[in-house]
Amino acid sequence: MSLKVQFGAGLCGPEGWVNYDSSPMLRLQRTPVLNLLPIARRGAPYPKTVIFGDVVKGLPVASASVELVYSSHTLEHLTLADCRLALRETFRVLKPGGCFRSVLPDISQLCRHYLAESPTRPDAAIRFVEASNMGVAQAPRGLAWARSLFSRDAHLWMWDYPSMEQELRQAGFVGVRRAAFGDSTFAGFEAVESKSRWDDGFGFEALKP
Repeated sequence: MSLKVQFGAGLCGPEGWVNYDSSPMLRLQRTPVLNLLPIARRGAPYPKTVIFGDVVKGLPVASASVELVYSSHTLEHLTLADCRLALRETFRVLKPGGCFRSVLPDISQLCRHYLAESPTRPDAAIRFVEASNMGVAQAPRGLAWARSLFSRDAHLWMWDYPSMEQELRQAGFVGVRRAAFGDSTFAGFEAVESKSRWDDGFGFEALKP
């Protein structure tokens, strides 16, 4: 049976996949006593099929043991340096011929929207920053501040396809291509893909030689 790994799984934990997430909220919900705190109970419960694992620090997975790796709207939540570590870790765990498939927001598309709106909409820049999730509208206070300690919602580095393709090749991947929802020839990705996650974004597939 082939091993399939998803990192940054969030609330998506299909059977047949090993689903990792590094959210502090997940750890809080899985820690006895602390999981009774109101802040833990207000967060959406993670499925039991999602376990803690940090692709940046290293997944508890043997090298060259994984057939498929998937991530959805995860890489943009990492710093540039951490994203590069995540790509190298993904390369490490994949078998030769294994496939890494991912989807993430497309900054080039957001820029096109901004440039189209800016001549006629005074709030175009605000809409751009909100859409990119890279700005801070106001400092969190009270319970919102406490919840922010367990959140990784902000986008720390944005990508377009050419820049991500370059990073993938530098990490050692080959056969890098731009992907569309549901177009993979590798059986298994259909269990983790959601069409709505591909709207206003770009996807890719990359192979380990």
